[in-house]
Amino acid sequence: MKISTKGRYGLTIMIELAKKYGNGPTSLKSIARENNLSEHYLEQLASPLRNAGLIKSIRGAYGGYVLAREPKEINAGDIIRVLEGPITPVEGIEDEEPAKQALWIRIRDAVKDVLDTTTLDDLMHHNNDEPQEAYMFYI
Repeated sequence: MKISTKGRYGLTIMIELAKKYGNGPTSLKSIARENNLSEHYLEQLASPLRNAGLIKSIRGAYGGYVLAREPKEINAGDIIRVLEGPITPVEGIEDEEPAKQALWIRIRDAVKDVLDTTTLDDLMHHNNDEPQEAYMFYI
């Protein structure tokens, strides 16, 4: 499973709104500027997030977007599913032999578990000073 820029930038929008939760609306222009992203692209991502009830839009000169719920009530899985669709590592697993089918299901469930147990609150309080282990994949 590969998360596209839709999912990555959507998480960026949501983390930025979580950081400013309770302080009024935040414009996509400011999020785009702070993260060096395209404002137009962020606007395209905001619509499905709003339709899914994850964010609310506030009109007016000082308008923008706010989270529809508290950061601890929105998880990464909610956001990724809205922007990327169902979480599945392989298409058409029903045609696979049982052993491979079981593997794909275990991988899907592990990814879903991580996404569904990681909240916006967790992401906005992530400690950037902690060294991250690099993953090494051998093929």
